[in-house]
Amino acid sequence: MQVLKTFCVIIFLTAFSSGYSQKIYTEKDIQIVPKPAQVLIKTGVFQFSKDTKFVANGDFQKDAATALISKFETAAGWRPQITASAPVANFIQFKLDQNLKNEAYILDVNQKSITITAKGNAGFIYGLESIRQLLPEAIESKYVVSSAKWEIPNVTITDEPRFKWRGFMMDLSRHFFDKNYIIATIDRLAMHKMNVLHLHLVDDQGWRIEIKRYPKLTEVGAWRVDQENTSWNARLTTNPDEKGTYGGFLTQEELKEIVKYAAAKNIEVIPEIEMPAHVSSAIASYPELACFDQRIGVPSGGLWPITDIYCAGKETTFEFLQNVLDEVMTIFPSKYIHIGGDEATKTNWAKCPHCQKRIKDEHLKDVGELQSYFVKRIEKYVNSKGKKIIGWDEILEGGVNPSATIMSWRGEKIGAEAADKGHDVIMTPESPCYLNFYQGPQNEEPLAFDAYNPLNKVYEFDPVGAMTPAQASHVLGGQGNLWAEHIAGPKDSEYMLFPRLAALSETLWSTKESRNWNDFTTRLTSLLKRYDYLGINYAKSAYLVTAVSNADLAKKQINVTLKNEFPNPDIRYVIGDKTIDHHAIKYVSPIEFKETTVFKASLFQNDKPVGKTFTDTIIFHKAVAQKVSYLTPYNQSYKGDGPFCMVNTIRGSKNFHDGQWQAWLVNDMELVVDLGKVDSIEQVILGTLESQGAGVNFPTEVRVFISNDGYKYLQVGKIVRPYAVNPIPELKDFKINFQKQNARFVKVIATNLKKSPKGESSWIFVDEVLVN
Repeated sequence: MQVLKTFCVIIFLTAFSSGYSQKIYTEKDIQIVPKPAQVLIKTGVFQFSKDTKFVANGDFQKDAATALISKFETAAGWRPQITASAPVANFIQFKLDQNLKNEAYILDVNQKSITITAKGNAGFIYGLESIRQLLPEAIESKYVVSSAKWEIPNVTITDEPRFKWRGFMMDLSRHFFDKNYIIATIDRLAMHKMNVLHLHLVDDQGWRIEIKRYPKLTEVGAWRVDQENTSWNARLTTNPDEKGTYGGFLTQEELKEIVKYAAAKNIEVIPEIEMPAHVSSAIASYPELACFDQRIGVPSGGLWPITDIYCAGKETTFEFLQNVLDEVMTIFPSKYIHIGGDEATKTNWAKCPHCQKRIKDEHLKDVGELQSYFVKRIEKYVNSKGKKIIGWDEILEGGVNPSATIMSWRGEKIGAEAADKGHDVIMTPESPCYLNFYQGPQNEEPLAFDAYNPLNKVYEFDPVGAMTPAQASHVLGGQGNLWAEHIAGPKDSEYMLFPRLAALSETLWSTKESRNWNDFTTRLTSLLKRYDYLGINYAKSAYLVTAVSNADLAKKQINVTLKNEFPNPDIRYVIGDKTIDHHAIKYVSPIEFKETTVFKASLFQNDKPVGKTFTDTIIFHKAVAQKVSYLTPYNQSYKGDGPFCMVNTIRGSKNFHDGQWQAWLVNDMELVVDLGKVDSIEQVILGTLESQGAGVNFPTEVRVFISNDGYKYLQVGKIVRPYAVNPIPELKDFKINFQKQNARFVKVIATNLKKSPKGESSWIFVDEVLVN
């Protein structure tokens, strides 16, 4: 693959007969994402009009052309026509060249015509997508934009993908997404030149594919008891006799429509049918699939460990799976069937007489080799149907045939080891390819998985990393995964997916040498405008300003560093109640604070604030930098920044790993602040966090005591707060006000819930004790 070469030809201003001046196009005007391999900019432009013709032969070319024609009809108010033969000028044509690679294309634009040259349909699609991104962003408008100039520069683009697997996984199990949203996602994948849609159709929390031979899979397995008002991991075990009402599934006809629509966009749809674990929805439907025929309900939320798995000892299990796969393979013509294979806790296998008999009969060593037997047997069956299996990287444990493709989610090392064993590999390491992770500061973001994959981190992804050339030759490409535990609907999904999908698409399509974060962020601006027109609820997290505070307690001073993930960001701030505008102070070095202060900060572009304004209040109170005595020690896993954490003015965030939280497991929090002298006080504030999915709960009671000598204490106030279901992480200050009194010592006791309704040990998290 050649390194990107852009040639800028000097051109002179001319006038079109239509009466407006011709724009001089430069490299900066080519804002295509993912970045093409080669771009040659030439003099002049091609103008689209109602007289423009698309020369198309065959249904595929006509359908592909119609997709762009429809955009002109909506945004320009006129509809170019399709013709079978080229006119003298003002036309777009498709040209076949069997010497090009499968997905490669050459886009040649001159004043009279546009030619897309490709080996076949894939290249034609991608050529049209590049034309789309050369056009003004208004081409995406749902209404006529009369002011737009419907022209593109005369240019020659020679382009092809770096990797042949450019995938995205949509989790339909944890939350269900219907056919319409999947179709919309396919359009957006094609826009970014992605070519694989991996549908996660089966998991513990829902079976999402109609299997006609086993109707209970969708009558029972597709529905769970609605506990959506409770945090995912705090949801209670479902009674198998309670009818599920939350969920849904796709019929076989709907799935066939999806597959057909995707094929027209050069997207292969890969079904994932999980086994032997992540199948509680199937066992809830047919208990005989489990080792002990146990009746369970479809889980409404988080489940760990996953012990209710298919019995590997019963022949009826394999009969069931083969019958299911037979129906799956009639729907999906894909080369691959994904069989999952991850996170199987095999404790039931170790006790199951059927499984133990299988181990003995097949001369297996243990349950690890039994899983290998399971996977190999399913692979053999899938292979007999002319297809290959993909599995998560756990299928390597115990051994698997080299013909199996490994989807490596636990890091590059496992992917490299799989390649050494002769497996093809799809790289999808959770860092940075799990798009269900936070992409911005948790205080500013909707609920997500408790980890961090911002836009710039996704852009740094390289599927082959530091692999040897031999290992890299087995890497098919990469994939982004959007697990849906916290994603309840399309708008939530869009927010987590865009614009990180754009960054991922460039890592998988463009040459490594051509990729540049600064350049990408420049082109991203145009793409985000297209998202606006398309009504995509994309995240603006990359525009957020973040603050890192450090306390100099000797000076009773806080130093605040401001950051943003864009290169060389123009960050500005104001102190106090001022409006943040072009008069704001340009940030150049950490800001020093020595008194209670409100400050605001924002990223600026073109002398205007963009994104959400960051606002914080630093409070200097009477306990700052004073001695704290812990009557019940904090847990060593959460020590904050040391013994002064409770009195350093720095507040914690919803990310309880941020280093500003001290925590107590089961125990109550009890501490004493020594103010150093007798002082007049009338308020104590305890800063806390609740994140019930992580077992973190607000205290059920907070009591405040004061003393002059440190021995005899008087209770001056308390707050009682009974446990209440809370589905989202929340920060809360418990404020205890009392009549002004003189005291030197302040004792605070926070009562721990001890056990959650789910029976799990409870944490208390505290970030600051403020004394006023």
